[in-house]
Amino acid sequence: MKKLLFISLCIGLTGCESIEKWSQLDSQPKTQASIKNEAKLNDDALEQSLVFDQYGTYLNSVSAAGFNNSPDIGKVYSNAANRNINHYIRGITHDLIENLTYVNEQTPIGIASFVLIDGTLDSAGVLGKQIAESFQHEIYKFGIPVIDFKTTDFFRVTPEGDFILSRDYLELKPNLPIEYVLLGTLVKHDAGYLVNARIVGLESKAIVASAQGFLPQVITDSLLGSQKMANIRLE
Repeated sequence: MKKLLFISLCIGLTGCESIEKWSQLDSQPKTQASIKNEAKLNDDALEQSLVFDQYGTYLNSVSAAGFNNSPDIGKVYSNAANRNINHYIRGITHDLIENLTYVNEQTPIGIASFVLIDGTLDSAGVLGKQIAESFQHEIYKFGIPVIDFKTTDFFRVTPEGDFILSRDYLELKPNLPIEYVLLGTLVKHDAGYLVNARIVGLESKAIVASAQGFLPQVITDSLLGSQKMANIRLE
């Protein structure tokens, strides 16, 4: 009886020691490698669970099941409200951030209008200007300071409205703390536009990030512009 009691006591103490040992291991700080590995596993699991429609809109599991079984999958819908260029710019932004170097929360960035690669590089239409606006929003969300260099130091109060933005370089500050610039070109494709985006050092001209994407024609056509009815080109 005493031997049985002694054996039970030893087992109990060993179990407590094991629990305490594993508790100490769990409480130890994670290494950078383990954090990256855990983050990768989480990203992989998340990527496998995400489903998007043809417009880049996230679908939850219930909606995704219905979407995958729908006879309309892959069709182009005529409702312009379902199309949004920001979905595609968001994806290109993530690609830029993945290979970004040198740029951080201490390095202000400016964003230029996107232009046609086979053009004069000094003219942008509604599409090129909206791409720049979308990038301003997406880059800012990553914590990188974005300089809106079109903002003047004064309001212009007129009967048409009150304005502070300008494209007249004489009304803008000549010296701004911009160290990097996000710029890009567009290539017309049969089904839309190819987008070439990159971040370049303003002084060194060195590329510190690069990404490419595609804007379907149905998305670019949904950008009306103020003069589209006059057959003004979007690009």
